Amino acid sequence: MNNVTEQLLRLVADFKGSFKGAFNIREDGQCAGRQSSEHIKITSKEDGKPGLDIRIDPGTKGETVYIPACVTHSDVNDLVYNDFFVGADADVVIVAGCGVHADNEGEARHNGIHRFFLEPGAHVLYQEKHIGTGTGSLKRIDPITDIYLKENAVLEMDTVQLRGVDVSERSTTGKLEKGAKLIVRERILTDGKEWAKTVFDVSLDGEDCSADVVSRSVAKGESYQEFVSSIRGNNRCTGHSACDAILADHGRVNAQPALDATHLDAQLIHEAAIGKIAGEQLLKLETLGLTAEEAEERIIAGFLK
Repeated sequence: MNNVTEQLLRLVADFKGSFKGAFNIREDGQCAGRQSSEHIKITSKEDGKPGLDIRIDPGTKGETVYIPACVTHSDVNDLVYNDFFVGADADVVIVAGCGVHADNEGEARHNGIHRFFLEPGAHVLYQEKHIGTGTGSLKRIDPITDIYLKENAVLEMDTVQLRGVDVSERSTTGKLEKGAKLIVRERILTDGKEWAKTVFDVSLDGEDCSADVVSRSVAKGESYQEFVSSIRGNNRCTGHSACDAILADHGRVNAQPALDATHLDAQLIHEAAIGKIAGEQLLKLETLGLTAEEAEERIIAGFLK
């Protein structure tokens, strides 16, 4: 690994010099380190596509697998296909952060296409942090995530993107069977002229399955964000989507939540709220000795925590 990779790994995957257990480190489209564990096997794809098959044995408990990707300079367009096969009743954490660093006028881009196949009763906490660094002109991350949850499987997604990524378009689709649960918590902060779009498309197909998709975002500078969600209730199920956004400076946010109920017992709710920081919140912190800028940053940090 080069020094930029190590710095990015600290930011996106809490790297402290080494990973314990199963991991694969991707650097500028190549493997910079890989290790499987007794119950988690990581292998290169055999169909000619760049990427990995990650197979987690049934019943695996308490393990973490790290699949971070780093682009360390401009003029790199990294495309990777990663498939996660999670055995029945497994309970694991997957850390798959991405960092892009640009140092000149060329584009630094990572496009990760991830598919999750969770067998009955499996539970996964998926953590994904995106960050851009360097003085280059264009840092881009465009993740695509496809989710397939079998009976009573649970996937929790915790995704974060805080400044630095100039362009990001993320797309997530999900298909849920009986009793399955999808829980999404997304946090986004854009600044300057950054542009970010998020699209969720979830099909609640099984009886008593559920989805809870919540996005919290802050648009500063002249940045633009777009949130598009579609939840379809095709059985007795519950679905909820929410976009809660703060505007600062000249930032813009466009929220488009949609619901489609095709079953009498589908219970679907959507919420969208966009506004500025309340003046009384700023005033209260300023009376405690903070400047206006410090007060705004404190409120934003708490909102995105």
